[in-house]
Amino acid sequence: MNRARAARRTAALAAVLLLAAGCGGRPTTHHKPGTSHEEATAGAGRLLDEKDAAGHRYRELPPGQAPSVRLTARPDSEDGWNLHLTLARFRLTPDSTGSGAVPGRGHARLLVDGKETARLYGTWHHLPAADLPGPGPHRLTVRLHADDHTVWVRDGRPVQAAHTLGEETGEKAGPPARTVEITVADGRVTPPVGRTEVKKGDRVTLRVRSDRDDTLHVHGYDKAKKLTAGQTATLTFTADRTGLFEVETHGTHLVLTQLLVR
Repeated sequence: MNRARAARRTAALAAVLLLAAGCGGRPTTHHKPGTSHEEATAGAGRLLDEKDAAGHRYRELPPGQAPSVRLTARPDSEDGWNLHLTLARFRLTPDSTGSGAVPGRGHARLLVDGKETARLYGTWHHLPAADLPGPGPHRLTVRLHADDHTVWVRDGRPVQAAHTLGEETGEKAGPPARTVEITVADGRVTPPVGRTEVKKGDRVTLRVRSDRDDTLHVHGYDKAKKLTAGQTATLTFTADRTGLFEVETHGTHLVLTQLLVR
């Protein structure tokens, strides 16, 4: 009899521990079949009918619970921009992405000229110059999302911050840049191999289009970039060493240009 009671107590204790484990960790939403996370977590703010361009529904919070975000951009000395988020009443929770909406937590999304470019799970993000669609100005927008991907909203507007990159802001992405366009087809290099002269400290951008898979390599700088057949690869770096350096393809051993840094 005592053994039977002990077994029942052990089973009951195991059930309690299992239930507690299931309720811990990342927030989940046990919803009925056919009900989305968005609908099941409607208690976390008011779910609206409005959606963003990607189809994410808006979730409104009372003014006292609504988070805020500020975006700043600093030119990177080698390439592009370093973006920084300053958050209030909000923390980034990458381990909970895809679960239920909880006020004050989630992730951010970066839009460049209205097009989503990246998800941000930290307060710092590097934006390469190659990710900007041509010359500026460019409008950067950072928007806050809940873990269930809905958009946090305050007074009917998404909680977001914007920053404009362009000459009208007096900002430049690092030192002056020199762009070299090269095409490799049937073993021939266009334009013909010559010297590319730059000053020490200049940014150099190599845009290479090859008709076969290969690897672009800049000797002396140990910079490399994968070449995919039929696509243009972009490699940007700062010419911080003086001398004459060959730029070649590893697979076909073709010299594309000679970089002269004075």
